[in-house]
Amino acid sequence: MQMTGPQGQKIEAILFDKDGTLMDFQRSWGPWTAWVIESRSAAQGADKNAVAQALGFDLAAQTFHPDSAVIAGTPEDVVTILQPFFPANTPQEIVGWLDPDATHFTPAIVPGVKESCDVFGRLGVKQAVVTNDFEAAAHDHLELMGLAHLFDAVIGYDSGFGGKPAAGPCLGAAGRLGVAPEACVMVGDSLHDLEAGLRAGMIPVAVLTGVAGAEDLAPHAAVVLDSVADLPQWLCS
Repeated sequence: MQMTGPQGQKIEAILFDKDGTLMDFQRSWGPWTAWVIESRSAAQGADKNAVAQALGFDLAAQTFHPDSAVIAGTPEDVVTILQPFFPANTPQEIVGWLDPDATHFTPAIVPGVKESCDVFGRLGVKQAVVTNDFEAAAHDHLELMGLAHLFDAVIGYDSGFGGKPAAGPCLGAAGRLGVAPEACVMVGDSLHDLEAGLRAGMIPVAVLTGVAGAEDLAPHAAVVLDSVADLPQWLCS
């Protein structure tokens, strides 16, 4: 069976964002972010509520607001937000806070992701992860979710191609896979993901397992799906 895009073009590779696409964003990052805000604010004497507000985070509900800059941002973006609240700490120290340990962080895989990736693997379609997280962290999270063996490449914001929404990370992934950009699908839950895919000349597919709603994503996507679980049916129909 051959997978084809909306214009009938052959699909040879699928690129996935990580947070909000392979991982349920709120369930994975909400409790951990609340713990970081509480613990670091207490230790450094910062106002936890002000820190949460700056991050676009509801501390009581342990969820991110849809317009939070953290959702699609890079670690450097988060450091820029946090630095004014922790002037005694260096940017390098704050970056270190953003690398979660297994004691307080458990990635929640989106249901159906493994099954979908298995389908693509059997069809000979190459797969990669393109994230604004650290590359090493992405590898760790994929291992924890039991998905690492399914991907042919992992591109992080520190992999040398820049960060989304620029086209660089997507083009870097296509290059590592040896696939032309126009034969790739870019799947993500944020406008950063979709814009990066569009700029790279790829087919942008939106999923609703992040924080953004369909009304925000639809104008920038070839299709909006509930989750990655629905991707095989859309591509193989």
